[in-house]
Amino acid sequence: MAGDVKIYSTPACPFCRMTKNYLKEHKIPFTDINVAADPKAAKEMVDKSGQMGVPVIDIDGNIIVGFDKNALKAALGI
Repeated sequence: MAGDVKIYSTPACPFCRMTKNYLKEHKIPFTDINVAADPKAAKEMVDKSGQMGVPVIDIDGNIIVGFDKNALKAALGI
């Protein structure tokens, strides 16, 4: 099971909502970081992922871009 899970997201992003719902379904605690409201967090997200798009999920340093169920399952051990 993963330890530290962060999701960089925006309120209007449907794939962000899908990712957060998926994590909630599997009872995975996560920190939601709104990059629309936090420019410093947005820069951190781009530095980690090389991507401007959301969601970016950081699972113990393993970066997943977008709502990728298979990558999430593998990284979370579910």
